[in-house]
Amino acid sequence: MNTTSTAMTPAISVDGFQQLLQSHHPFASILAIDILDIGHGTATLRLPDRSEHQRLGGMIAGPMLMGLADLALYAAIVGATGNEHAVTASLTMNFLRKTPSGGVLAHAKILKTGRLAAGEVLLVPATGGDPVAQAISTWALPTAKQA
Repeated sequence: MNTTSTAMTPAISVDGFQQLLQSHHPFASILAIDILDIGHGTATLRLPDRSEHQRLGGMIAGPMLMGLADLALYAAIVGATGNEHAVTASLTMNFLRKTPSGGVLAHAKILKTGRLAAGEVLLVPATGGDPVAQAISTWALPTAKQA
């Protein structure tokens, strides 16, 4: 069943998701990611422009982009399913080009939910321009008994 209808109310609000991160995933604060929007199966997050996110040459480091993509998909999955126990099963990252200065936006979209969820994230410069990376990911959605 595809549950990505934008007309549906998300299962969690931005404030609720931020509280979830603080209480159950405090490590997420290390990247200082801004949660801009959560819809039913969608999310938009921003990795701010910080020197701590950069590698030599001023480019945002790959692990920072992977963390952004992973967190964006988690937000979209919780927004679609309400399942706070979702865990990453796989994450494939395609780095397309060097990131320009400025922050990076992550636009996540869930493509399928069920026992597993699948989605994609497009990472684009916050100042506009061509995508810098794309991620495809699957997630396990355990029941409360399995978590």
